[in-house]
Amino acid sequence: MRKILFALVLGFLIISCDTAMVKSSYVAIDDASWEKDSILEFTFSGLDSLASHDVFINVRNDNTFLYNNLFLIAELSAPDGVVVKDTLEYSMAEPDGTWLGKGYGSIKENKLWYKEDIVFPETGVYTLRISHAMRKNGSVDGMALLEGITDVGFEIVKK
Repeated sequence: MRKILFALVLGFLIISCDTAMVKSSYVAIDDASWEKDSILEFTFSGLDSLASHDVFINVRNDNTFLYNNLFLIAELSAPDGVVVKDTLEYSMAEPDGTWLGKGYGSIKENKLWYKEDIVFPETGVYTLRISHAMRKNGSVDGMALLEGITDVGFEIVKK
């Protein structure tokens, strides 16, 4: 037990010393069932307005996620009111069904590219909104519940 506790503390210290990571946040999805109309909202401010950043969307899934890919809609709002909306597709599994994410056990974490070399020139509060855009083949309507997604978050890393 002491060895496990020591390893966890050491891992936390190593991760917390990462000076490149500027912001990170997660939202847990109730019962690992992401509702179609549930838009996850993250706000952040205080970024270096001259530096380039990489922005990632982080998704944790379990074995009840039944798909090889994930479609998301991400909307980034700047303090000056400019809004950039993107429809994104990410591979979540190999063709044989092996998960691409990292992690042990049934939960896998995927660090998905969102924006590369982005500068946040405005001072103030930025808002990132994320929703899923999954549909079944041949269906126009989105899936009411996307099962298997346990957490969604974002991460900003200074280059």
